Amino acid sequence: MKINFCGISGSGMSSLAQILKHQGHEVRGSDRNFDLGRDAVNKAALERLGIKLFKQDGSAVTSDLDFVCASTAVEDSIADIKAAKERGVTIKTRPELLQQVFHGYKYGIAVGGTSGKTTTTAMIGFILDKAGKKPCMINGGLLKDYENAGGIPNIIFNDGDICVIEADESNGSIDLYNPFVSVINNISADHKSLEELVELFQALADRTAQSVIVNEDYELCKKIKSPHLRTFSLKNPDADFYACDIKAVAGGTLYKLHGHEYRLNLIGAFNVANALAAIAACTEFGVDEHSAAEILQKFHGTKRRLEVIGQKNGITVIDDFAHNPDKVRASVSALRQYAGRLIIMFQPHGFGPMRSLGKEIMAEFVQNMTPEDILIMPEIFFVGGTVTKDISSADLIAYARSLGKKEAYFVADKVAAADLILKNAKEGDRVVIMGARDNSLTDLCHQILEKL
Repeated sequence: MKINFCGISGSGMSSLAQILKHQGHEVRGSDRNFDLGRDAVNKAALERLGIKLFKQDGSAVTSDLDFVCASTAVEDSIADIKAAKERGVTIKTRPELLQQVFHGYKYGIAVGGTSGKTTTTAMIGFILDKAGKKPCMINGGLLKDYENAGGIPNIIFNDGDICVIEADESNGSIDLYNPFVSVINNISADHKSLEELVELFQALADRTAQSVIVNEDYELCKKIKSPHLRTFSLKNPDADFYACDIKAVAGGTLYKLHGHEYRLNLIGAFNVANALAAIAACTEFGVDEHSAAEILQKFHGTKRRLEVIGQKNGITVIDDFAHNPDKVRASVSALRQYAGRLIIMFQPHGFGPMRSLGKEIMAEFVQNMTPEDILIMPEIFFVGGTVTKDISSADLIAYARSLGKKEAYFVADKVAAADLILKNAKEGDRVVIMGARDNSLTDLCHQILEKL
């Protein structure tokens, strides 16, 4: 096949583009970020794989293409999409193409849930890869353990019969997948109502051929019914996979699984739960639970998930992807297990999500931060398009202050946020840059670290 990816630099698009290139297809692509001089690392990585990149001016779209794959972030007004329609070239969405790739494998593992999908998917791929099961893994995050594998490290590619993917419920595309094994990490408020989420995950369970692996610690997960249910828990010793004696240690977490102690190179009890989900999934493919836990001791996680960027003058800079109430609670509570004041810059994204979830997110910050911790918020991240801008980060900070969080500040933008961080940071502090969708947040971490 010959495919053009419109918006190829995005995490979801680049992973699929690389998989299809490895499978022997002719892959090309375009991205407005490349045209603007951004995402140079991604551009170079894709070109090293032999993927030809074009300006996003329609020139990549020729009549001999099998189809154009378009990111959901791409509008119909983009030249590549216009050219495809003019030349009669089929246009597929990323979820449609992921469905096609996923169902091309004999055994599919779909990882769903409000939070933890990226890390759990990466853990499953890592375990199966190191256990010699030859998986293909398609992820939204960058895997630290595969940074030297060539290309963008958001995939694991082997010529095998297992495919592991993140199954996204936020846009409903989770309905496209018929897995052999499904994982439901958790169910909590995010882009859809709780009733809709339960329906989506129950439908996923109904379509699962083998085992449905569910987090028993979430009340809504207990609503999921299946004759093939397997459970994991940090609370219930009767769950199929149960972890106890969880302890925060320098740079990681200790836990016990059925009498054996293991260490994760990740912080937070929520990552122990992610590990249990991954271990449970891998036992379905003949990997013993203790062998899987042993392998995970060498796993170093994904980028932007409580990732320590560096330390300078006794101040640690951390990059994190948290953006909904559940993720914020998990990240901040994990950080609070270690000494030091927190200075958190949280950049919210999406005016709609902030209307529905903004107050809940603020409540999580207030509940999990100490009075000395500082919360800083620039304006809501916006990438363009038609949207009602009837809420501001200033409104959310005002709400946090009404809940008693005095050290909460609204600033105009990330530059002002960085200035305020640098003004306040002192030895022993942890500076956390938190938010999703904006690839420049990691660059901001490095800029702050350099100026400390």
